[in-house]
Amino acid sequence: MTIVDEPAVLRAAVAGDQDAFQRLAQPHRRELLVHCYRMLGSLDDAEDAAQETLLKAWRHLARFEGRATLRAWLYRIATNVCLDALDHRARRVLPAALAGPADPALPPAADEPDLPWLQPIPDALLEIPDPDPTADPAAAVLRREHIELAFITAIQHLTPRQRAVLLLRDVLGATAAETAGLLDTTPASVNSALQRARATLATGHRTDPPSPAQTELVDRYVRAWHAADIPALVALLHTDADLAMPPCPSWYHGRDAIAGYLHHLFTGPLGRDLRLLPTAANRQPALAVHAGGEPLAIKVLTISGGLITAITGFTDPRLFTRFALGRSPG
Repeated sequence: MTIVDEPAVLRAAVAGDQDAFQRLAQPHRRELLVHCYRMLGSLDDAEDAAQETLLKAWRHLARFEGRATLRAWLYRIATNVCLDALDHRARRVLPAALAGPADPALPPAADEPDLPWLQPIPDALLEIPDPDPTADPAAAVLRREHIELAFITAIQHLTPRQRAVLLLRDVLGATAAETAGLLDTTPASVNSALQRARATLATGHRTDPPSPAQTELVDRYVRAWHAADIPALVALLHTDADLAMPPCPSWYHGRDAIAGYLHHLFTGPLGRDLRLLPTAANRQPALAVHAGGEPLAIKVLTISGGLITAITGFTDPRLFTRFALGRSPG
């Protein structure tokens, strides 16, 4: 909802009507959350930042002069809230950023819950109305790629300013001049930061789009898992597949190493009672992992070329609330 559409609501909000402000802000809440997630790599941090954005907007609503849309003004606040947060926080990581692959013959290292681990985001939070329904359908593919786990991981390596510029320009479609206005800088500075950010991400890998074949691959993975059929599981992996399980810093590279890890898992006490239920995160297939019926982890699958190239199991039962998941039904 914009100043042009609802001037009376805005006047009421500026006069102190909090309900009117909620009517103005509500259509933008979810997209602000997703923007903050992209910036910060953490759903926990993103929720805090989105809430702070709306609090600041409410407190300073009288400063909104209507030269830009309310949506653009909120994005300006949200981006700067995230930049301030990134000044005081380490970048979010996955295990591969910390050390080389682990030896599957050895027990995994102890969990390190205090490290700033990357977090997934449930697909349910990504259902945002397209601000431009007449846009090229290819734009939807780009939006999917800009939320996938590999992209969120990669942009953690950008400086906060480069990250903001890349997201505003390539994801939200802002012009160089608009981005400069949002960040209080110049278009030349924006273009320079965007060029460096794109160069950093140039080696990224695209994942397969959703398809019946992908659904069947995930189904085969679940069946093989429940049968503890390691050869069948390994057959679904790319030769250079990776397996990670934050907050455990150990990770495994390649089919043989992953097979070795799975052997120890399935022959141990934990592996005998693990059950998987399909879900979705970061526009990728995901599986909710239950142990003895209790929430254990959200496992995100990266699929490329018809095979699984990465498995990232976020071992954090708290995520199940975000994914609207509970105990295993069976």
